Amino acid sequence: MRTPGEVTRAGPLPGGEGGGGAAYDVVVVGAGVVGAAIARALARHPLRVALVEAANDVGDGTSKANTAILHTGFDAVPGTLEARLVREGHRLLTAYARETGIPVEPLGALLVARDEQQRAALPRLAEKAGRNGHRTTRIIDAAELSAREPHLGPGALGALDVPGESIVCPWTTVLAYATQAVRSGVDLHLNCRVEEVRPGDPHHRLVTPRGTLRTRHLVNACGLYADAFDALVGREDFTVTPRRGQLLVFDKFARDLVRHILLPVPGPLGKGVLVSPTVYGNVMLGPTAEDLDDKTATGTTTGGIAGLLEQGGRVLPALLDEEVTAVYAGLRAATGREDYRIAAHPALRYVTVGGIRSTGLSASLAIAEHVLGLLADCGLAPGPERPLAPVLVPNLGEAFPRPYRDAGLIARDPDFGAVVCHCERVTRGEIRAALVSTIPPGGLDGLRRRTRARSGRCQGNFCGAEVRALFEEARNLPGAYEGDGR
Repeated sequence: MRTPGEVTRAGPLPGGEGGGGAAYDVVVVGAGVVGAAIARALARHPLRVALVEAANDVGDGTSKANTAILHTGFDAVPGTLEARLVREGHRLLTAYARETGIPVEPLGALLVARDEQQRAALPRLAEKAGRNGHRTTRIIDAAELSAREPHLGPGALGALDVPGESIVCPWTTVLAYATQAVRSGVDLHLNCRVEEVRPGDPHHRLVTPRGTLRTRHLVNACGLYADAFDALVGREDFTVTPRRGQLLVFDKFARDLVRHILLPVPGPLGKGVLVSPTVYGNVMLGPTAEDLDDKTATGTTTGGIAGLLEQGGRVLPALLDEEVTAVYAGLRAATGREDYRIAAHPALRYVTVGGIRSTGLSASLAIAEHVLGLLADCGLAPGPERPLAPVLVPNLGEAFPRPYRDAGLIARDPDFGAVVCHCERVTRGEIRAALVSTIPPGGLDGLRRRTRARSGRCQGNFCGAEVRALFEEARNLPGAYEGDGR
């Protein structure tokens, strides 16, 4: 039987007393969707691995605020590393989601042309999709488009039909990777920002506020801060520019207005503003694409929201009659190149996984396999493969059975029939299960990402006090984890 890894949030790091800190074969820095996927892949081998994160929870950066699309890679730049890894990642994550319970809905996408120039671009986009191995796209005319999306605004001339594009839950994807990694022996150290790297042989030393870690091999999966971490080991290969995407989430009453992921013909800053259902039963509009200097600027702006509403009103006019239940912004890592910045540095026994753009969720499992190969190039001998510990994440998808409707589950544990968050139908049993899980939430936002509690139309105004009380009760249990209470 495999020994699970440790999850720490506070206090000195294990092995910190004498000996220069705990020693690992590989340390992965950054517990977003890519870092967690890499840690999970490493856990298949008899290695001592740590996943280190500056925040108090997994998936707390770029991974928590994206458009939640599982891309086929049909519109990637052909021949790039990104194109290959998104294509492979789509296949891997689709299968992994079935295995672990991550909700995925294969709605397909429609790339909508709204003027003659955009319509003329559709054959070129179909040909590009073919070069990326996606040969099932087809151009549809205005009549078929209207029949398939009857609420579209006037002026749509046709579309590129892209089967296979799906919506996915990004929150439980990160959670599944990290949980499986920990259950399979990986140590997870949260609230553990790496402030200094002291390269050495046989071990690099990573200095954190909680002590020092030693590692033979090092992986940089720091997202927006990949360039800053590179600088700690003496590399200056690229600069990350934070690209802000503001998004609107509409109430569940809007869900019947849209049947596919509606994409515009892409522009120079990316795929543009989309209208898409979410697996949680809402409709999402966004994102914007604003290049900034501040890597913490996740606030929304009046101008950004007004621009989204204007564009959304042209695509789906009836959407503007529905209530907005949430507004948020995420930052993605732009590096001035339409490709990932993944590179091995064998002399340093170090791999940089940078420039992971909005497709990182889709490509995550393929990125992890690619990084394992690069670590071998850096001298890592992973050893034989072994099975990973099983994992089944809580279902947050509205199209799949939820606990409050599961009579058998409620009969076994009545707490799963006690609804706490009425907007999202989240039960006391789900909240309790999240609070005692392998990686319990570091705060109320982390609890929301594990259960949907406080993310509905009232945004926690009704259930917030009870949810907080449950969180505080769990945090105060003997031996409980340290959270920040947010």
